[in-house]
Amino acid sequence: MAQEQAPIGIICAIPEEIGHFGEALVPEREETGAGFRFYCGRLEGVPAVLVEGGMGKVNAGLVATLLADRFGCRALVFSGVAGGVDPHLGIGDVVIAERLVQHDYGVLQSGRVEPYQPGHLPFFMPTEQLGYHPPQPLLDRVREALAEMRLPPLSAGAAGGAERHPAIHFGTVLTGDAFLSCIDTRNRLFASLNGQAVEMEGAAVAQVADRFAIPCLVIRSLSDMAGEENDLDFLAFLQETASYSAAVLRRLITVL
Repeated sequence: MAQEQAPIGIICAIPEEIGHFGEALVPEREETGAGFRFYCGRLEGVPAVLVEGGMGKVNAGLVATLLADRFGCRALVFSGVAGGVDPHLGIGDVVIAERLVQHDYGVLQSGRVEPYQPGHLPFFMPTEQLGYHPPQPLLDRVREALAEMRLPPLSAGAAGGAERHPAIHFGTVLTGDAFLSCIDTRNRLFASLNGQAVEMEGAAVAQVADRFAIPCLVIRSLSDMAGEENDLDFLAFLQETASYSAAVLRRLITVL
């Protein structure tokens, strides 16, 4: 497959996320693999393969591998929701990952995991690297494409009582195999890793993309502020907040 004709691989975790691309994707064919359904077609005129991968790092790594190896995708993108970690952000805001860190991989000591680069440990194959970064030229194109984009207002219910206009941010997205519903842990992750958002898939996709030497971009809209009772916020406003990351991806796909 020629490089310029290779598709973009697009991953979502759950139906509420992938549903925002249903009418926008011009279908060509469907394929199945490992129990997943892959929708091949064109999104905004760009060849793409779309898959609902399920939640968690193993699911994300599996579908990312299939997209890279079986479908020959030239880049991987994850679009979906996340919990907010940075107290300066709000529900609906979109975070584009400049760095992706698996916060639950590393060394467990004194009751906490000290994050380390996946595949390495301080005493075995040590490295100074922590996290995965999209190529700088890609980030430059993304910033330029989004410079004039304004997201539609978030409903008063989702925003906590008053309509607000979500903003687009660039920063660190943290990945772990647990739904974060703990304010103390959220505060620690912000203080120690300067995380803006936390989710369950992105850094696993980045790890696979790194092995295949293709770029990875993770786009997350905040459905809740990760902490106590955020499971209620997550469910209440999932459909609305998921639309923001999808809108940003559709704006960006031609520059990926």
